Amino acid sequence: MSKKGENLSDTEIVERFNAGERELFDILVERYSGKAYQIAYGVLGGKEDAEEVAQDGFVRIYKALPSFRGDSEFSTWMYRIIVNLARNKYRWNKSRGAQKNISMQAPTSADSSSPSLEMKLPDEAISPDAEAELNELQNDVYRQMQELPELYREALLLRNFEQLSYEEIARILGCKLGTIKSRIARAREELRKRLQV
Repeated sequence: MSKKGENLSDTEIVERFNAGERELFDILVERYSGKAYQIAYGVLGGKEDAEEVAQDGFVRIYKALPSFRGDSEFSTWMYRIIVNLARNKYRWNKSRGAQKNISMQAPTSADSSSPSLEMKLPDEAISPDAEAELNELQNDVYRQMQELPELYREALLLRNFEQLSYEEIARILGCKLGTIKSRIARAREELRKRLQV
């Protein structure tokens, strides 16, 4: 059974939300909560912090939606809010030392409660040795991404994990297109050096 308004565009939902159909906001949450969580997790590296940022983000979006002018796509505006909240949380955690006791060996694909960094392989029947090597590589990539400077990490996350265009990333992060391309290139080069690939 289809939900009322689920075939509407983001723009139509925003217009109708602002006209009084507040229940349509749930559709936006369903469409974007997974992406919001992934972005927050990529910046913060912790499940609880990422959930908190995603939830806080949608509370802020709900309150601010009447003032959304539509100068950009809703998704771009939403990503910017999530990135900013995640940055603030990251800085707060760093200044308070909140992340100092978290293991960098946190499982990825074996732990279904954390976002998967799992690589898609054509053969589903992977040997235990190959799976262990893959998990080790995924953990190493994740650890090295967390060590990148914040500006590089955010741009690379939005490009590689969220598969956003360079133009969308520039709007989200409030930078020029050339700056974003440069940050992503530098981030990839730095990752290659760190991983010795």
